[in-house]
Amino acid sequence: MRIGELARRSGVSERSLRYYEVQGLLRAERTPGGHRDYGEWAVDRVVRIQTLYAAGLSSKKIAQLLPCMRDADGRPNEIATPRLVRELTAQRDRIDHMITDLIRSREVLDEVIDTASEGSTAGPAPLTRRR
Repeated sequence: MRIGELARRSGVSERSLRYYEVQGLLRAERTPGGHRDYGEWAVDRVVRIQTLYAAGLSSKKIAQLLPCMRDADGRPNEIATPRLVRELTAQRDRIDHMITDLIRSREVLDEVIDTASEGSTAGPAPLTRRR
């Protein structure tokens, strides 16, 4: 498939797809006319890349990680090193902490919203004069 179709099917801009190529995250064959030609596998690859970016991983870390993900036949890939596993575990722990902080923030906002909602049903507060 051409780059435009991959962009449409994955929901990622053509510019991002070219960037992924430069970063070594995605590869394309070239047609005799020089156009990029991607296989069906590329849609899943781009979705994985987007997910990893959303998790806060850098393109360098993603480039290390992608070859370690499951092979096309579904079996685990054997390229993962113990060091990479440790680094990824640290990334996962970081994400877990962010989730915990976000949940705490949401709870605080819920309390403020509830309190503000209760106060708004009673009508506006009376004006008081300062002396």
